[in-house]
Amino acid sequence: MHESSALFSIGPLEVTRPVVTMWVIIAVLALVSWLATRKLKEEPGPLQSAAELAVTKLRDLYAGSVNREALDKYLPVLGTFFIFIITCNYSGLLPGAGKAFAVPTASLSVTGGLAVSSLLFTLYAGFRKRGLWGYAKTFLSPLPLFFLMLPLNLIEQAVRPVSLAMRLYGNIFGEETAVEQMGVVLPVVLPVIMQVLSLLFGAIQAIVFTKLVAAYLEEATELEEE
Repeated sequence: MHESSALFSIGPLEVTRPVVTMWVIIAVLALVSWLATRKLKEEPGPLQSAAELAVTKLRDLYAGSVNREALDKYLPVLGTFFIFIITCNYSGLLPGAGKAFAVPTASLSVTGGLAVSSLLFTLYAGFRKRGLWGYAKTFLSPLPLFFLMLPLNLIEQAVRPVSLAMRLYGNIFGEETAVEQMGVVLPVVLPVIMQVLSLLFGAIQAIVFTKLVAAYLEEATELEEE
């Protein structure tokens, strides 16, 4: 739950428990994805059916936040963010969470990495849609006040990943702390209730994070009307 000391180092980089847990989750999700898609059939089996249902639900989730062209192109990225975050959040429900392993999204280093990745993703999408100069001009808009708007727009872009990282980290870390303390004070009934609420809470945090990324994607890829 808390930031862990390094388990080992790769050169100058220290590898902590949240990072190792994140690697395990990535490996498991990659394996499940490969198993679900390696032999696609007209009459899908249970795993392929679950994957197709997940894609449909994710498309419905973001349909109101992103224009259709961007959604068709970038749904795999938004979906990956969502599935990874909700899996990390739900790992806190497993036995040994906070002791044998750490919940990745309760670590600021992990949520910070996710937030920076989302910023780079939206910048890439904006440059790809509008072109280098076309997207750069959005930071100068409105042009008569470009000397004022440029620093404000740059600050806004810088604040976005900070806000995303702190919101996800603060909520999941706070939830993990509350569940742990409740388990000490009332070790029978209340922790069970908190675990049930955690199912809803973990999903909400994944939705909030990715819906905000979807909104930033819409802003980056929406062309101005002539």
